[in-house]
Amino acid sequence: MTTPEQPGGWAIGGTIFAGAMMLLIGAFQVIEGLVAVIDDNFFVVRGHYTFNLDTTGWGWIHLILGVIVLLVGLGVLAGQSWALVFGIVLVILSAIANFFFIPYYPIWSVVLIAIDVFVVWALARVVDSPAASS
Repeated sequence: MTTPEQPGGWAIGGTIFAGAMMLLIGAFQVIEGLVAVIDDNFFVVRGHYTFNLDTTGWGWIHLILGVIVLLVGLGVLAGQSWALVFGIVLVILSAIANFFFIPYYPIWSVVLIAIDVFVVWALARVVDSPAASS
């Protein structure tokens, strides 16, 4: 009789990293969304942009996405297996939302996209680990 393989240090570290970064991403998204909803003149569009959505609309998108990312990040830290795959999907959506937000706040958006990429990598490493497939 074989026993299930225990997760390795990289899998555990990747899960903690991804969950913590998801909490950070979610908090950043919530703050960004609140700023856009409360003061829609804070973000200024530079030049003409193809996807010209009102900043209040972007604020609601970031606010809702941020809350969901925060909740799934808590699920990742709690070791919920559903949160791993759902987290990858949400963080990809976060990167896409920040890509469209580049004209409003370029450096901040690029920083969040970079964090999103690291989280996708960390979650994918955990999902791909032998312990996650057992």
